[in-house]
Amino acid sequence: MAEPGFSPDPLPAGTRIACRIEYLGTRYNGWQSQPGPAAVTVQDTVEAALGRIAAADVRVHCAGRTDTGVHAHCQIIHFDAPTARAPKAWVLGANAELPDDIRVHWARPVPGDFHARFTATARRYRYLVVDSRVRPALLGRQVTWHRRPLAEGAMHRAAQALLGERDFSAFRAASCQSSSPMRNVSEVAVSRHGPFVVIDIRANAFLHHMVRNIAGSLLAVGDGRAPVDWVETLLAARDRTAAADTAAAAGLYLVDVTYPAGFGLPQTPFGPMFLAGVA
Repeated sequence: MAEPGFSPDPLPAGTRIACRIEYLGTRYNGWQSQPGPAAVTVQDTVEAALGRIAAADVRVHCAGRTDTGVHAHCQIIHFDAPTARAPKAWVLGANAELPDDIRVHWARPVPGDFHARFTATARRYRYLVVDSRVRPALLGRQVTWHRRPLAEGAMHRAAQALLGERDFSAFRAASCQSSSPMRNVSEVAVSRHGPFVVIDIRANAFLHHMVRNIAGSLLAVGDGRAPVDWVETLLAARDRTAAADTAAAAGLYLVDVTYPAGFGLPQTPFGPMFLAGVA
């Protein structure tokens, strides 16, 4: 029996296909396609690779439009196949065409009412920080470096104010186009794993720069610039200018997207190199 997501049996043209994409966002101008040849985006790169497999144009839709320099362990996309191809061909063929910093992990047929963005029920992000006196050489583009020691316990206590359905105006980018600042955070935790301080947050959806803005304020709590109750105060004030600066993009990863079980998508495994021991 073929491994799920790698079936060799062709699917007819018009089949809606869902895929899990992993990428290192360092050299990309974010996920979303942008006008102009100078803007190299993950979406354009993925569409070009899939298009060569299909011998036709392919337009993909994603679960979360990550920003410049942000990474993904689990970006879910979907597209309507313009030609008959097997899931195995979409995976292996696309990976042969993609650069080394983007990979397709599986491809599955899904019903026509599946949408990578609109049928997702939750997204999970992780923000990775190394607090050390010396900037790391090996992970410089994959973690955020913080020179001052961080008290992860204080950060975790402060983060609990984020739980529930709240107005996140204090952590919303000025360029955010969402019609509402309301979001529902179902899980949030800050923990230490050796040299890594990990901010883990799950919500139904996120505002533009929301996680990085939250991370910036939690770092201020962690290094003693702000008290534990500051995050709660910021939420109540709903004033972005009162919060800390936006944290760097390098430490942010989209690590999971949740869908109703009826779509039958594979569960995302945790624990790649940069998340080892952070299950």
